[in-house]
Amino acid sequence: MTEQTDAQLRDYAPHDGSDASTSLDDDNRLLPGFVSQVCNALDEGEEETVYDLVEPLHPADIADLFELVQREYRGPLARAITDLLGADVLTELNDYVRDDVIDALPAAQVAELAGQLETDDAVAIIEEMEEADQRAVLAELEPADRAAIVDALSFPEESAGRLMQRDLVAVPEHMNVGQLIDYLREHADLTTEFWEIFIVDPQHRPVGTCQLSWILRTPRHIALADVMKRDQTLIPTDMDQEEVALRFQKYALISAAVIDGAGRLVGQITVDDIIHIVQEEAGEDILRMSGAGEGDINEPIRQSYSSRVRWLIANLGTALVASSIIALFGGAIEQLVALAVLMPIVASVGGNAGTQTMAVAVRALAMNQLTESNTRRIVARELRIAVLNGATVAVLTGIGTALVFADVMLGGVIAVAILVNIIIAGMAGVIVPVTLDRLEQDPAVASSVFVTMITDSMGFLAFLGLAVASGLASF
Repeated sequence: MTEQTDAQLRDYAPHDGSDASTSLDDDNRLLPGFVSQVCNALDEGEEETVYDLVEPLHPADIADLFELVQREYRGPLARAITDLLGADVLTELNDYVRDDVIDALPAAQVAELAGQLETDDAVAIIEEMEEADQRAVLAELEPADRAAIVDALSFPEESAGRLMQRDLVAVPEHMNVGQLIDYLREHADLTTEFWEIFIVDPQHRPVGTCQLSWILRTPRHIALADVMKRDQTLIPTDMDQEEVALRFQKYALISAAVIDGAGRLVGQITVDDIIHIVQEEAGEDILRMSGAGEGDINEPIRQSYSSRVRWLIANLGTALVASSIIALFGGAIEQLVALAVLMPIVASVGGNAGTQTMAVAVRALAMNQLTESNTRRIVARELRIAVLNGATVAVLTGIGTALVFADVMLGGVIAVAILVNIIIAGMAGVIVPVTLDRLEQDPAVASSVFVTMITDSMGFLAFLGLAVASGLASF
């Protein structure tokens, strides 16, 4: 891709004579009045006014403006601000909002913006477009940029091949430090942002890396082969981005070489890309556990409805299991109303205990901390925690119930039921995610439905069953 443009290097401070402070509050958020002012100007077709209002804003604030206005304003706003809509604005936009903006722009302008971006950022924009729009934009790109993007699009989604940057510095291992420094100074077309220099053999396979700090502090006559670090983490192009992020975290990487099937250097991944991936994956797991789909406030209503309703229907099915257990003990509940009053306590406490354990287990699976090697130990650990938690809550609930209802037997029954349910919840919170992971299913997606069913059903069964068994009530 192209080097940084003057627009990317300029000072983002407001131009003389303008005042961005009138558009931002004390927390640097756009004021509602300013957003309304922009929308009103768009309604009146006053594009020059819109341009003058937006011009003092930082690119990140312009991106916020696009996200704050209603969907129908995004296209007109994009067309009104013309050159203010740069690549630095696009990279800050939410995915759904960016799609709306891109749809409003001609292919030539999209291609111009894509040419200013790193390959991975350009791919993120183009991959979401319709096939016909993709072809139109690619046709407008410079041949080198087009080839890089087409190559990236050939890799699976969320893989290292999509994530990697093609711009890097690679030199042969026969160079010395002085030759490398001269090479970096003489070639203005090299990428402007890099932390490591990759050393390659004649087949362009990476054999080592040199950090810039080493180069600056090493005498010119020293050979690169004598100062380079030979041990390196190589990332295959087909590796999933989540696994790439784990490699960066585990080995404290700043950048890493990406290699093709033949072991040749084809790109690099840098830590700034990984921060984005970590945030994205963590957010996805949290939202999947709740059944909220992507959970983006800019997501189309139909898409949000589709992603959420199927899990609500699944929950309805599992709730019927718990309801059928309650129905079995209908006679006992009629005889002792206190059972109906106390049942939600047993189910709620067990559900919370299961959710706590499940969250820990899902995170551990995602971080590769919970594997086949330590599953038994982790299950035993969670069992001990469940026993301690269950005993504590059971004693408190049992004493409280006995005092409120003046019935020691009822207090003992609910105490034992809570202890049993929390232990079951602790086991389910680990075993369900692990089982789904072994079956190659995403534990973050389905675990909550099964864990909730188990804790509700077993909680009701334990409490009502013990009440009948103890003679407090009968069927």
